[in-house]
Amino acid sequence: MSASHSGRNRRTAVIASLTAGAFLFPHGVAHAEPSADDVREEIEELQEEFSSLNAEYNEAQETHETSEERLEEIQSDIETAEEQVEDLASGVRRLANLSYSGVDYTSPTQLIGSDGPETAMNHQADLSYLAAQNDETLERYTEELEHLEALESEASDTEEKAATALEEAEEATGSAEEAIEEQEALLEELTEEERAEATESVGDGGGSGGSDAGGGSYDGPASGNALTALDFAYAQIGKPYVWGGTGPDGYDCSGLTQAAWSAAGVSLPRTTYDQINAGTQISWENKQPGDLLFFYGAQPSHVGMYAGNGEMVHASTSGTPIGTVTLNDYYRQEFVGGVRP
Repeated sequence: MSASHSGRNRRTAVIASLTAGAFLFPHGVAHAEPSADDVREEIEELQEEFSSLNAEYNEAQETHETSEERLEEIQSDIETAEEQVEDLASGVRRLANLSYSGVDYTSPTQLIGSDGPETAMNHQADLSYLAAQNDETLERYTEELEHLEALESEASDTEEKAATALEEAEEATGSAEEAIEEQEALLEELTEEERAEATESVGDGGGSGGSDAGGGSYDGPASGNALTALDFAYAQIGKPYVWGGTGPDGYDCSGLTQAAWSAAGVSLPRTTYDQINAGTQISWENKQPGDLLFFYGAQPSHVGMYAGNGEMVHASTSGTPIGTVTLNDYYRQEFVGGVRP
């Protein structure tokens, strides 16, 4: 069962339990409204699901872009191969015409017409060379035909791979939009105080490093490249979370960490799936400012950057601006690994 399908089933069940609970009790029996804790747990699950879908989207987009680039290369190779095949074909056609004429240039009749033995021997040597050249032409022609067929087959497979990846990216986008809509619906039922409590664990994006107006200033204990990366990340505070975003107007989680470390001259892969292998592995206890912290599952779908003093800067989720968050028990529980670029 796909992640998006199982997510929809779970969401249907949760909504049913939250909105239609009255049908589970006898008439006249009061039942409790979902508490902020109930909603918080559901939002935490939606947060993980959204992050997973974003990671799937980024992976699919990377596959699509790589496939499209490879397809362009293959099509260029096909054009070159077609030209080579056509050039060789003219030689093959000439050879076929000679064979069809029935003239044997190595026959005694042809050799008797020579001026003398030396001329005849030279003539025969020339014919032997031409015959060898013809054999080579036929062999090269066959090889180029096979090469052309292989390229055309690869082009077809690559085009199909690109189309499939694009379809997967679109499906992930649709499922993520559903998750965000559900989260918004859950929060609408709460008071402002309950809403703050329900979103406390995953952070409200405002953090302590900046404001919604945009931009923050890092004054933590980092140094060297880590300081440069964190300065960049803090300067993005208040910018919107952008689905699949790589800046400069907005970012998703791995887009932000990639851009931040790029500012420090360090190249990171695009996706969380790859970033977790892009450096020295570190534990929760040994994390230092600038380290990448990964969350949710064996294939981590969310990443943030440790800022020191128990805080992390990250692009959290749609509708929440880039900001800092306190690394509480929720994040410790969901932590799956760290990397020092």
